[in-house]
Amino acid sequence: MAEKNLTAKDILQKEFNKSMRGYNVAEVDEYLDSIIRDYDSYQKDVAYLKNENERLVSKVDDLTKQLALTKKNVPASPGSGVTNFDILKRLSNLEKHVFGSKINNTDNTSNFTQSTK
Repeated sequence: MAEKNLTAKDILQKEFNKSMRGYNVAEVDEYLDSIIRDYDSYQKDVAYLKNENERLVSKVDDLTKQLALTKKNVPASPGSGVTNFDILKRLSNLEKHVFGSKINNTDNTSNFTQSTK
């Protein structure tokens, strides 16, 4: 970012040489006042953006450190050795646990027809 040489005070204290056919002093002063207002708001915006940038950079640094720590502490893929066979065995055991008595009863259709009567 380019360094600014003028401050609001420099602009305010700037004096122009007067001549017979020179610029209208009131018009120049009015224009300089508008420049000062713009420049002040510009300086406030720059200060705000610098602070916001510093805050965001520090937040990125913190999050990067947290990510590095979590990657360090997380064990290597716990499910990487799981096969389809293992999943099917677990599912079968789960079905036996949940539906155990119903699976052993082979005559489910007769129970259903009797319960609906």
